[in-house]
Amino acid sequence: MRYACKLLLLGAFMVAIGCNAQQKKVSGKSETKTIQTGAEQLPQYLPVLQGKRVGMVVNHTSIIGKTHLVDSLLSLGITIKTIFAPEHGFRGQATDGEKIKDSRDPRTGIQITSLYGSNRRPTAAQFDSLDVLIFDIQDVGTRFYTYISTMHYVMEACAEYKKPLLVLDRPNPNGNFVDGPILDPKFQSFVGMHPIPVVHGLTVGELAQMINGEGWLKKKDGTPAGTCSLTVVKMPTYNHQMPYVLPVAPSPNLPNQQAVLLYPSLCFFEGTVVSVGRGTDKQFQVLGMPDAKGGSYTFTPVDKPGAINPPQEGKLCYGVDLSKVAPPKGQISLSYLIDFYKKATNKDKFFLANNGIDRLYGSDQLRKQIRAGMTEAAIRKTWEPGLGNYKQMRKKYLIYP
Repeated sequence: MRYACKLLLLGAFMVAIGCNAQQKKVSGKSETKTIQTGAEQLPQYLPVLQGKRVGMVVNHTSIIGKTHLVDSLLSLGITIKTIFAPEHGFRGQATDGEKIKDSRDPRTGIQITSLYGSNRRPTAAQFDSLDVLIFDIQDVGTRFYTYISTMHYVMEACAEYKKPLLVLDRPNPNGNFVDGPILDPKFQSFVGMHPIPVVHGLTVGELAQMINGEGWLKKKDGTPAGTCSLTVVKMPTYNHQMPYVLPVAPSPNLPNQQAVLLYPSLCFFEGTVVSVGRGTDKQFQVLGMPDAKGGSYTFTPVDKPGAINPPQEGKLCYGVDLSKVAPPKGQISLSYLIDFYKKATNKDKFFLANNGIDRLYGSDQLRKQIRAGMTEAAIRKTWEPGLGNYKQMRKKYLIYP
């Protein structure tokens, strides 16, 4: 009787949340394609959670309709013991790189454990009181976006401490192409953990399958961790060619779809003196440096919520406004980066001294290639062997056409 009541409650809940419909043009006609996320497939995973102590790796993007997944599961009688918060925090408001502290959710009283503070890999003690883990975070499909690094560490902990993981899949807004250099393992970091291209063309569920299948998981001591007990809750109507406009900004400095689509091409600038608009209202939609040769468009980054101490803070930057420019289609563009390097008065100071661009690119080659005067076409040519091998490997893990 109790289970029947829960089924009735679930049915009423699913009617209440509705669907996330997105418009798609087909043969000149407009038709509605409904993209249903993994989180919306409650009948598939709710039985697994019944009577279990649940840990949730979630943030502000973890929604069903307009309701947070935590609230949805609590309303259906699921016991949530711990919320694990990635970069930017549970509410998604912290600046990039800002350490997140452990806390308690004021609304639900649930413990919030940071995976972007004193530790990025869950500890045995943090997993001890849990029976099952859920990962449900909206990604943007690039190697250097750190939510997938958090997923990797959670998978490692699940493998080592024998906890099952459910990945509730979500669309990849940059999932319709694959491009960029393959990461050299010598340059592995939290902004690049896997030997995959910058734009990997996978959903988080597909990537989780690849991480498992390729044996990339390690124990805390560095020895192989084996595989994680992984279940991907799939999206029944999704394919990689479907455009997807994110219903929620995934982080403070990717405020809209234009920024999300430009991000794969512009993130390399984070390793240079060029501002990408942090500290403005056009983050990852403008480029500029304190050099009048940069361009006719000007802006001044300022300290603000979500952009504490932004690069070039308080300095007048000269450059370009890309907020109305069509993003590159089907590939990364290096043209802006090469152009700004050519225009820079002090080329010796163009790349930051910490060589952060090497971590973003996945090797030291781009910095050297640009300094040597290589064209974009010549640089792209060097990606081809690695990309060809990766595309073959990727086929094994694709869930969606």
